[in-house]
Amino acid sequence: MAEKSGSTKKSQQNNPDGKWNRRKFLQTGLLSSLALSLPLQAPAQIYGKKIVKPPRLKAGDTVGLINPAGATFHPDDVTQTEEILTALGLKSKRGKFILDKYGYLAGTDEHRAADINEFYADKSVNALLSIRGGWGCNRILPLLDYDTIKRNPKIIMGYSDITSLLVAIYAKTGVITFHGPVGTSTWNSYSTQYVRDILFDGKMATMVNPRNMVDNLIQTKDRILTITPGTAKGRLVGGNLSVLTAMLGSDYLPDWRETILFVEEIGEGIYRVDRMLTQLKLAGVLDKISGFVFGKCTDCGSGEGYGSLTLDDLFNDLIKPLGIPAYYGAMIGHIADKFTLPVGANVEMDAGKGTIQMVESAVS
Repeated sequence: MAEKSGSTKKSQQNNPDGKWNRRKFLQTGLLSSLALSLPLQAPAQIYGKKIVKPPRLKAGDTVGLINPAGATFHPDDVTQTEEILTALGLKSKRGKFILDKYGYLAGTDEHRAADINEFYADKSVNALLSIRGGWGCNRILPLLDYDTIKRNPKIIMGYSDITSLLVAIYAKTGVITFHGPVGTSTWNSYSTQYVRDILFDGKMATMVNPRNMVDNLIQTKDRILTITPGTAKGRLVGGNLSVLTAMLGSDYLPDWRETILFVEEIGEGIYRVDRMLTQLKLAGVLDKISGFVFGKCTDCGSGEGYGSLTLDDLFNDLIKPLGIPAYYGAMIGHIADKFTLPVGANVEMDAGKGTIQMVESAVS
């Protein structure tokens, strides 16, 4: 999960789960520049192939705790995550290197990947949950044991920088992964209910924004903006916009045909969002998808001292001409109230209503 530092009260309120700025990490990793310069390679093929559903969670199951990206500087983050899992009726097991530090990373690439590989091979572990994000998951993709992962499908969940793991595992193995809370997220009733419905009960949930009018005649918070009305069906794929664009040119992305693409962002100026959406367009991604959902763009300012386009302008320029159902404002991103989104599962989206309806269970 790529997270932004919140030194001000406003940024802390808008980004309850985050602490770091993703853009600085992407710049240090040089992956953004590589993605721009490398030719687009053939993606790992998912289109038309069998998708694997991991076993659902049940009371007493053990969740392996991993830290595949940014370092955890507060050990209590791990303790609180263990308490959350206990409240859900689950057990937990810490990765060997979960509290390691290597600069801003949670240990060396080899150690961060080793915890993931070990938990997939460990028959006593039923699922994996990331403590937090930051930056670093792209670095460990070549070190993951995808054969073992495919032979032992398990729930893995996180968001933001964890996008790398979720999409790569889905692309390489066909196993459905889950874009949802990390350990340091706000586990309120709204977010937790989606976790229970989808991961425990195997429900075909409907992702719909909360209705909270407070003392207003109309809803003013968490409204959706329809870019292009209509409905679309496809496999749900996506995550953090910066991370996805940094993966372009690699073979860790799926075939984009007949997919519903969802993205979210934090701490990026509008011109950077423009650049990333344009990169997806130039790479041919946007021309293949069936539907488009933009979640929240938290702290995405227009900058100071010069004129700027708006998000609406970007959608009109880059998304509306696609002619596919599209909307903005879903509960996806660096926010307290989160959907749990099954990456790789079949869904139907309604851009007019602002809903994502699962048409199959995401777990077995």
